[in-house]
This record gives sequence, structure tokens and C-alpha cells, in this order.
Amino acid sequence: MADFSIPTPALTRWTVDMFLAAGSSDEEARLAADHLVGANLAGHDSHGVGMVPRYVNSLLEDGLKLNRRIEVPVDTGSMLICDGMRGLGQSVAHQAMTLAIERTRQHGVVAMGLRNAHHIGRVGHWAEQATAAGMVSVHFVNAIAFQVMVAPHRGAQPRFLTNPFTVGIPRPGGEPILLDFATSAIAQGKVRVAYNKKVEVPAGALIDADGRPTRDPAVMFERRAGVQPTFEEPGAGLGALLTIAEHKGYAMALVCELLGAALTGGETAQPRNMPTNHAIWNNMFTLLFDPARLGSTDTFGREMADYLAWVQSARPTDPAKPILVPGDPERASRRERAARVPIDETTVAQMDAASAAIADRYGRSPGPVSALAAPR
Repeated sequence: MADFSIPTPALTRWTVDMFLAAGSSDEEARLAADHLVGANLAGHDSHGVGMVPRYVNSLLEDGLKLNRRIEVPVDTGSMLICDGMRGLGQSVAHQAMTLAIERTRQHGVVAMGLRNAHHIGRVGHWAEQATAAGMVSVHFVNAIAFQVMVAPHRGAQPRFLTNPFTVGIPRPGGEPILLDFATSAIAQGKVRVAYNKKVEVPAGALIDADGRPTRDPAVMFERRAGVQPTFEEPGAGLGALLTIAEHKGYAMALVCELLGAALTGGETAQPRNMPTNHAIWNNMFTLLFDPARLGSTDTFGREMADYLAWVQSARPTDPAKPILVPGDPERASRRERAARVPIDETTVAQMDAASAAIADRYGRSPGPVSALAAPR
């Protein structure tokens, strides 16, 4: 399957215009485009502009709400609960993080819960917002969609989604450390990208509807013949993702569900809370603190630099693959994709259809993204 290559500025403009046509404010459209294209630039196509068709479908079904301002039902100064009101995640999460960063400057440490947001996208983006302000952040996130997709350890049926865990650490005089991973073996969006490209996923990532290991992403999208979904098992007849590191990834996913959702007053991923069709809800529990308040600024920077140098001085197993630190792969991808972003033809076709759907509903759209692209 051919990829298309789209100039990065043109892709950003197209994405802005999509959200403007749908009714977003200038600020919201810019936040959405910067985040989604930024995910592609960072190498995370699963959370990039390929999500636009799903957002459009959710909007047209009245799941996604545009131009929401967060509400703050709990505010003790250093502890906050923000309600996203089902608003565009790229906007409401930005609002919540901005508020939490401001409070961290005042108090030194903040615990913030964001609940009832539409899909907040690549969680590393929010850690980068914190590190850009000089703050350390830790994020526990759950997700709720029409069906769960990840099986618990020793389970043959899914019970949660990919529940990411993220940490951002500013590095004095250097680029931040950014740990950002799904607790599933791979992100669900990466399975979608593999399915669109008609390629296999890595071994150890999926099981089929019978619980048997498989590398075929179709088991996540093509229901086994003769099997119908039920309220209790909306994923009946479909496969499931596995967790990273077996029981360890499962335990981390469970913690993300309980802290990200149950603790913040959000909804957990069980049948009674699942939206219809295309909506995705996220809840996030975030800890932020100002490392300067710990009185160890000088030693922190020096010890970090010395330790990272020591770690990276280890002899690599493959001389062509140097030892990296968390955040390096994203930075390398940004350099590689600065001018153009590759997108597979199935995703481009879905984006074209989304643009046409926006034009049908609202009378304008940016037109087909394929018009900007050249096959690779």
C-alpha cells in the first residue's frame, strides 16, 4: 500500500481549517492542529491526523462538543478537579494543564484530575507542556470507547483500553526526559495504522477471539462471522490487545484506570459507561511539582547530566543503534518529518471522507487532503 507525503505546513493548515469549518474557535482549531500534526511529527501516527475522521464522526453523532471551557468543581488551591464537559481533548486538556501549571508555580506541587474529556490524544504532549514550564509531571490516564480492547493478564476477553502512563522531567540545559507509553503491548491506534496499511503487528501484541496469539490486526476490526455484540460483551467475536510485560503492564493499566478515572470522579471502562460508536472519553490524574522548590536545582542538573552520560557510555549491542534516553525517538522523528509527513492511502481516504462529511453538514471544509499529497 502506498504512502502519501504531505507538506507539514499544508497539513497543519488543512487540520486547522477542518476544525474551523466544524465550528471550533480560532484558538481551539490551532490547538487541535498543533497537537495532532505534532503527534505525526513525533512519530506517533496512531494519535495524529488519522484521528480526524473519528473526531468528525463523534462530532456528527453529538458525542464530541466544541468550544467547551473547563469547569472546576473542586479547588483547594493545590488540588483541582477539572471537568472537560465532553469537550475537544486537545483544548480542555490544555486548559486544565495551564491552570495546574499556574497553581504549581504558587504552591510547588499540585494534584489535578481531568474528567469527562473527549480524546486527549498523545499524553506526552501534556508532559511536554509541563516540562516547557520547568515542571515535573506524572500522568495516569484511562480511556472509554464503544468497546474495550485490552485483555487483562491471563484473560481471553478485553476489559480496558490502552491506559497510558507518562512522566516528563525537565533537563537543565538540555531536552526533557519524556516517558510516554501505553500499557498495552502497542497502542490501539498503531493496530489501526497496521490494519489500514494491511501489514502485521509485532508478535506478542494480539490475541484472536479464541484467545490465541496472532499478528493479524484484522481481528480487532472484523468480527467473527455469526457472533453478535452484547451489552455485556461489545467486543464479542473480536480479538484483544495484550499488555506490556504480562502481569506488570496489566497492573499498571489497572492503576491508571483507578487513579485516572475512579479517583477523579470520572467513569471507568465498563459497559454502563461506554459511549456509542465513535466517541472516546479520557480521564487523567496528574501530579505536577516544581523541582526548584526542593532546593536541589544545582545537584539535580549535575546528577542528571552525569548519570545520563554514564548510562549512554555503555557499549551498544549494535554500533549502528546508540543508546537513547526517553524522548530521543520523538526528537529524531521531528527532525526527519519537519518538511513532510507520510500518511497511508487508507487513512488519506478516510480524511477525505471526513472533510466531505463536514462540508455536507456545515457547508464548508478544507477539501480533500489528498489534493495536497503526492504518492511516495
